[in-house]
Amino acid sequence: MAVTTLKRKLRRKRQAQNARVLKIKQLNAKPVIKNVDIEAIKKEFSEK
Repeated sequence: MAVTTLKRKLRRKRQAQNARVLKIKQLNAKPVIKNVDIEAIKKEFSEK
């Protein structure tokens, strides 16, 4: 009895796995925290 591999199904399964991993990585990624001078921004608005 020969064993055949379902290549198309395997490729779809791997695609789904990789997409899931990417989605989890994107959800866990934290944005870069920039040092923002709040006082300078407030002064800029009060000048206008």
